[in-house]
Amino acid sequence: MGPNTLLAHGPYDPHSLHGFVNPPVIHASTVLFESTDAMRHRKSLPYTYGLRGTPTTKALEDALSELEGADETILVPSGLAAITVPLLAFLGAGDHCLVVDSVYTPTRQFCNGTLRRMGVEIAYFDPHIGAGIADLMKPNTKVVFLEAPGSNTFEMMDVAAVCAAARAGGAVTMLDNTWATPLYFRPIAHGVDLSIHALTKYPGGHSDLMMGSVSATAATAAQLRETQMQIGLNAAPDDVYLVLRGLKTMGVRLERHQASALELARWLERREDVAEVRHPALPSFFDHALYARQFSGCSGLFSFLLPGGFKQAATFLDALELIGLGYSWGGHESLAVAVDLSDRTVAKGPKDGTFIRLQVGLEDVADLKADLEAGFAALAATAGTAG
Repeated sequence: MGPNTLLAHGPYDPHSLHGFVNPPVIHASTVLFESTDAMRHRKSLPYTYGLRGTPTTKALEDALSELEGADETILVPSGLAAITVPLLAFLGAGDHCLVVDSVYTPTRQFCNGTLRRMGVEIAYFDPHIGAGIADLMKPNTKVVFLEAPGSNTFEMMDVAAVCAAARAGGAVTMLDNTWATPLYFRPIAHGVDLSIHALTKYPGGHSDLMMGSVSATAATAAQLRETQMQIGLNAAPDDVYLVLRGLKTMGVRLERHQASALELARWLERREDVAEVRHPALPSFFDHALYARQFSGCSGLFSFLLPGGFKQAATFLDALELIGLGYSWGGHESLAVAVDLSDRTVAKGPKDGTFIRLQVGLEDVADLKADLEAGFAALAATAGTAG
């Protein structure tokens, strides 16, 4: 079946519950057992307590596992939790963890904060390292953490090459795949052990929930699930329902995000007041070949470089009226934010200019262009005044 057919139907069987096309939203903590023997040995019932899941959470877990080609999927209350839980599952005191330097900033903060306090050694590597990551592996390297494309600056990686070297060194690989979703990139098919998503973004799609998922191979699923239960994290059924509903239209929404973002990226690329556009699907992008070899599509998030510093970026952003100033992405509305790369150690980006990250929503592109034109006009007026 094609991706949109999978999204529309998924693994849930309507005839399992009187023919209703959507799974029920089950609110539950306590589950009753038929006998003390069943309670003691967990017999006869597929569920034992609300924290371990309900038919509602299982419906979403199964849908995501099918999309990912995974053995099992867990749900957690946020995208960041989807990053921290697998790291905690496979790392302990004395272990070594390799992290791509273009990683999402809160991931870096967790690694530099909580993991280092736990006694985990953290090292960052260039996103273009490929098979060369074997040179950074140590006997105690337990995890290699990837993100493709890189957060904010969109560097691409040779995922299969990194994963092959990591596996040869005995490490588990994890990849934050929020940008592409499993519709445009399936990490497990490229050798990744654990595929991470902020379901807050495109699966939810409407800026009204927070949730994350981790999809695992057969070799890693049990340890991941065990850690999830030890920490005591799962997703609330009403939020799960919203993601299940969002999945039905994610394919068609992504097509619109993709088309609009590419049109804007090409338009920005032609402007003299833009120093650089970083969109993996543009042929001019330095990692376009890596993108084209591994990904089947792109989403609505990319960056462009404005000359000048944060003051100039603020002038541009503050002139926008339709495009909001806010974090997150993947929703129906367009957003912009000035990128801070000061925490990078390897993939530092250009010395001059400030990246503006655009989340392109579902608005008409002509209206977005007009709003961006207002930002450029404000910059030009400021430059003229200064002159």
